[in-house]
Amino acid sequence: MASALAYRYARALVDIVLQPGSQLKPEDAVAQLQAAAKMVADSHELRNALLTPAISPSRKRAAMGKLLQELGASTVIRNFIFVVIDHRRIAMLDEMREAFELALEERLGFARAEVVSAAALDDKHKAQLESELARLTGKRMRVHFAVDPELLGGAAARIGSTLYDGSLRGQLEQMRRQLTEQSAE
Repeated sequence: MASALAYRYARALVDIVLQPGSQLKPEDAVAQLQAAAKMVADSHELRNALLTPAISPSRKRAAMGKLLQELGASTVIRNFIFVVIDHRRIAMLDEMREAFELALEERLGFARAEVVSAAALDDKHKAQLESELARLTGKRMRVHFAVDPELLGGAAARIGSTLYDGSLRGQLEQMRRQLTEQSAE
């Protein structure tokens, strides 16, 4: 979960990417930010160089500028990362990337859902679930499917903090609660 600070940076970047006349497509911004965050996360030496106060921000920007140019990053993404470096927030880059993706999806009218099922779902069932979640939320969906053999059957979907539990375990638990409440009366 991204912090409020990461969301502030992310929303500022979303504003720039979605402003009229922007030359940077949202999907390109996501890919470039992902590549930059992965580059920093994957290189222990680079991460240490960016985090150490012994290296000046201008030297950090110069090094990152060259690496970002090799990645083919746009001026917008490069400048965003320079601001992050200048404000000594580079340790939060991956958190900002995650917040950027969520804020961008939200602004574009998408909701992200995590669906866990007892067994792998075929394309027909995935499409039906996605359609039902879109109907429930009133938004277009981006769904990530996973399998959890611990579930007895059915599926559960999480959208933000809301859980839609259609698993057999969830249904049995709901029946247990209802029976417990009735016997207490």
